[in-house]
Amino acid sequence: MSLDFGPLITASVTPFDEHGQVDLKQFEKLLAHLLEHKSTAIVVSGTTGEASTLSSIEKLRIWETAVDFIDGKIPIIAGIGTNNTKTTIHNAKLAEEVEANALLVVVPYYNKPSQKGLLKHFKMVAENTELPIILYNVPARCGTELTIETILELAKVPNIIGIKESTGDLELLTKLKLLLPDEFLLYSGDDALYLDALKLGGAGVISVASHLVGKKMMRIYDLLVTGWTPEAEGLNDRLTPFYQALFMHPNPSPIKALLTHYGIDVGGVRLPLASLDSEEIEALWEEVEQLIDQ
Repeated sequence: MSLDFGPLITASVTPFDEHGQVDLKQFEKLLAHLLEHKSTAIVVSGTTGEASTLSSIEKLRIWETAVDFIDGKIPIIAGIGTNNTKTTIHNAKLAEEVEANALLVVVPYYNKPSQKGLLKHFKMVAENTELPIILYNVPARCGTELTIETILELAKVPNIIGIKESTGDLELLTKLKLLLPDEFLLYSGDDALYLDALKLGGAGVISVASHLVGKKMMRIYDLLVTGWTPEAEGLNDRLTPFYQALFMHPNPSPIKALLTHYGIDVGGVRLPLASLDSEEIEALWEEVEQLIDQ
């Protein structure tokens, strides 16, 4: 399980055409853009990819397209998690077939399982795949969360190799880094905690902002690891309003609107999400234009 995911994993959007269907040609254009903008790995069909609105066939085509187009340049991580253990295992098998490099597995949502149930769920998924697994802890969306004790227990499973920690709790990130094995990958799921995670010795971030400011975010990493910490902090501070603006409306509506503005026509979002109207786009653009182009 020595695959290098790097510090800047982009949680990719899923492009849709004017009829709301998955647009694989635009997806390839987006993947090329993410490579150019320094993504070190890509999550496909995660939260930002609107996984909850995608059919099983659509997910399979997205994974296959990403793997074929990227052609080993950087890892492709398939978002396979559901609130049904059997379905999650089935998705893992499909991701294996198309040769995805790893799996992102979210905490089962809506069911509100106990920690005992979560342990059994993740262990059973891990037992049924040879691919490395990154846990995804996002209680604001799932209604329940992995406790520190459960995370530490799951870290003992050989192919559970990391976690996307999306509570937004820096204290929790700090505790996890102290308690987890050094080789266990600790990723922030919040762009705003990217630099903090790196300074703690974490692996980096699974990012939305990197769709458009990936080069700047990699510059933050490069500055930090070469000892230019104040410069890294300064650049991160300048990007913080951009990180925040991407959540003025439910993700991924803002980043999709901005990508389309920059010539990557990823279309709108699927219901029950709503695409931004012209006034909302204008207000968003006023917030971010100088942050992107500076």
